Amino acid sequence: MNNSSRGMGQGSTMRAFMQDRAVARHRLGRGTVRRILAFARPYRGQLAIFAILLVLDAAAGTAVPLLFRYLIDDGIAAGDSGLVVALAAGAAGLALVSAGLAVAERWVSARIGEGLIVDLRTAVFGHVQRMPLAFFARTRTGALVQRLNGDVLGAQQAFTSTLQTVVSNALTVVFTLAAMFAMSWQLTLLALLVTPLFVLPARWFGRRLADYTHRTYELSADVGQLMNERFNVAGAHLAKVFGDPAREAAEYARPVEALREIGVRRALLGTWFRVGLTTMASLAIAVVYGLGGLQAIAGTLTVGVVVAMAAYLNRLYGPLTAMANVQVDIMTALVSFERVLEVLDLEPTVTDADDATDLRDAVARHGVSITLDRVTFRYPKADEVGLASLEAVAAPAQEPASDTLRDLTFTVPAGAMVALVGRSGAGKSTTGHLVTRMYDPTSGSVAIAGQDLRGVTLASLRATVGVVSQEAHLFHDTVAANLRYARPDATDADLEQAMRRARIWNLVSRLPQGIETVVGDRGYRLSGGERQRLAIARLLLKAPDVVILDEATAHLDSASEAAVQAALDEALAGRTSLVIAHRLSTVRGANLVVVLDDGRVAEQGTHAELLAAGGLYADLYRTQFAPATDGAA
Repeated sequence: MNNSSRGMGQGSTMRAFMQDRAVARHRLGRGTVRRILAFARPYRGQLAIFAILLVLDAAAGTAVPLLFRYLIDDGIAAGDSGLVVALAAGAAGLALVSAGLAVAERWVSARIGEGLIVDLRTAVFGHVQRMPLAFFARTRTGALVQRLNGDVLGAQQAFTSTLQTVVSNALTVVFTLAAMFAMSWQLTLLALLVTPLFVLPARWFGRRLADYTHRTYELSADVGQLMNERFNVAGAHLAKVFGDPAREAAEYARPVEALREIGVRRALLGTWFRVGLTTMASLAIAVVYGLGGLQAIAGTLTVGVVVAMAAYLNRLYGPLTAMANVQVDIMTALVSFERVLEVLDLEPTVTDADDATDLRDAVARHGVSITLDRVTFRYPKADEVGLASLEAVAAPAQEPASDTLRDLTFTVPAGAMVALVGRSGAGKSTTGHLVTRMYDPTSGSVAIAGQDLRGVTLASLRATVGVVSQEAHLFHDTVAANLRYARPDATDADLEQAMRRARIWNLVSRLPQGIETVVGDRGYRLSGGERQRLAIARLLLKAPDVVILDEATAHLDSASEAAVQAALDEALAGRTSLVIAHRLSTVRGANLVVVLDDGRVAEQGTHAELLAAGGLYADLYRTQFAPATDGAA
């Protein structure tokens, strides 16, 4: 749309002032602009069309005051009715052309912008999916989502609204000044002399509006965080058990009321700005009419020129004021782009080797034994897994590098069940993470079927190993969708068979919509034992060769534990399994029990052998079962 229909261009000017002015001092990383242009390469044809449309739009807008000049001077003044009709028709035609160009500009910019959003979001989402578990353990979900949503939209503006605003304003100023100088350089210079009266107040207004905007973002984040914490099932439950409704309402009201006050100030400041801009423009136009009118009376200018100059002034000051803040506008978009690139630049620490092989081939030849050979492991530092800006709390520059596992060696024979036990923090779950290759050992090796996991493809490892953890995570979706996450091509009959084997079918079949029943946020509509059995059904549907149970019955009552244990017996039958257990009652039937202490193997043997040895396992066993024994006595 040309600037004659935009008026003073206040919309784009106000948008520029709402940006963070601190970004104007930001220094982009080396190569950032080149990489941004690489994202634009697929759209270079559309960008060229977009630029042509902007030039045509600016030219059409500049031509309208010229038509009015000739209509007044050569048509009305000369009494040429035919010319008046022709020039009026020409002005109407240009208005229609401008409308068509505006629609075309919007269509092309939308195609570019929406395509860029898809490209960036797909790239970021796919890249984040390849990041290691350590990345997600440290990252604030909200900060990551902001990169995927807010910053991607900011990056999109670099090729749509920012490009359009900057180029359109620049073309409008150039075309308008050229036409004004051609008609009257004296009045044009006068118009430029009063430009600081527009630009300097605009910069002050911009700083104040930026301050208000910062505070608005902060308060909005507080409100959003409060709602996120209170509106999920667990948060709502906690608030009802421990909270006070009046206190909760007061806590919510504080940032909301602060937002109201800032909103009023922003609205008033914006109104003062618009009124001031309009008033200054009106005064400038009055000066042009006054001086131009005197020159027209003296015969040095025509009436048409005076009218055209006044029309051009209406087109000039808005774009000039917006361009005074062009650096902020451009840098805001580029910094958003840079923040997206920061995520894409994060290197996954667990990846396929160039010569990685398919683990399933080795499993078919050698069976599915698991071997840990002199494994030492420490969790990676913050700077090894992600950006400090994505963490909830900035990590210290030097984190203590303590080993979680030390010289760990044991074997799980093919088809056997090996239990890992020990005190909290002994390294049991960490060992499970290494077998699933959520992390790589610092030294030593973890192998399945004789193959070091660093030398096999992650896809084949994921197909070979299945996990049931103590917190069975379910998506806010149907029972069927949660199960098919393990095997998308599973039929309804496959789902039923897996649920029967997991001892959960009788419950699911009685639900209102059966397998199409939505389980709620994180499966909250189901009990802990029911969620675990659904997780086991999902595992059975996947049918892995290796099963890792990580405290799968830790938080269940006795009745639920019995039901889940029956389902687990079905899941473990005929499979190589590593069972991480806190409750020692669940590991009595293990072929081998490995006891960890401070990241090392303290002892290993069968349940009976370890009890007879009287070591750490026997101490743990007595701690768990002595109260029950004493009570029975």
